[in-house]
Amino acid sequence: MPALCFCVEEEEEGVRLDTFLVSREEVDQSRSYISTLIRNGHVTVEGEVAAKPSTRLRPGWSVCLNVPDPEPIELAPENIPLDLVFEDDHLVVVNKQPGLVVHPTAFARNGTLVNGLLYHCRNLSGIGGELRPGIVHRLDKDTTGLLVAAKDDVTHRGLSSQLSSRTVKRRYLALCWNHPDAPQGRIDAPIGRHPVNRQKMAVVSGGRRAVTNYRVLKSFRFAGLLEFLLETGRTHQIRVHGSACMGCPVIADAKYGGMKPVAHSLVKADRELTADVIRLAGHQMLHAETLGFIHPVTGEEMEFSSAPPTEFRLVQRLLARDAEDAV
Repeated sequence: MPALCFCVEEEEEGVRLDTFLVSREEVDQSRSYISTLIRNGHVTVEGEVAAKPSTRLRPGWSVCLNVPDPEPIELAPENIPLDLVFEDDHLVVVNKQPGLVVHPTAFARNGTLVNGLLYHCRNLSGIGGELRPGIVHRLDKDTTGLLVAAKDDVTHRGLSSQLSSRTVKRRYLALCWNHPDAPQGRIDAPIGRHPVNRQKMAVVSGGRRAVTNYRVLKSFRFAGLLEFLLETGRTHQIRVHGSACMGCPVIADAKYGGMKPVAHSLVKADRELTADVIRLAGHQMLHAETLGFIHPVTGEEMEFSSAPPTEFRLVQRLLARDAEDAV
């Protein structure tokens, strides 16, 4: 596709580079995708490669955008069992099982949700690149629940735009250790890479804004069933906010303190309960229960729900029985 070039007008002085490009009718791309193109060197300002989406423009400057063709998908389709909740010619909604990585990485190219989708669908949107075809958003490996993938680029852009504008409904259920200070609330705390452990995320100054709404649905002795509604979609957002801001790590989340309740002292019976909970869980107790969006092609309002997996319900039952016995 040939480069698209524009001239900054007087009234556009000081406008951000990504905002400037998104406002052009000829571009027809989401802000998140434009930002990715800028960071990958596909945009020039006055003949120089632009480094940041936040670059402020001056009147008379020339801005050129090169939208690359979708990368060829060379991943091997694999016959991986998938729970398909909905499918049409444009998208597919999957109820993801625990232990399934969503997309390949440079170190693990096989056995992922993408490999399974390629086997089932044969065609996926290429906008996500070679390793992430069709993937609009993702769930962590051990998080279960609903995820949507795009089969074509128009659908991909439409879903990405809804995510950027925060109109996608995403409701999560989690079993968390401890009890928050308030039965419901809103956490607005920036998330970025952990300053020491680069494999983790953390609440850090200068991180990207992250907003999570929560509500306690049920309380047990050392734990609770919580509802989380996301306004943003940062990596490990619920897990980080739950642990760092609420003191309520997701049960069985080894990375963020979820292997035991935060208590000053636990008697032997309580330690045994904790061990039973962790053993029964087998993975972090976080489930993407509801997913809602506008179909980018048909315009239809769509909403899907999935019940938590068996192990989630068994852990909840164990915690409830313990609370009853303590009365």
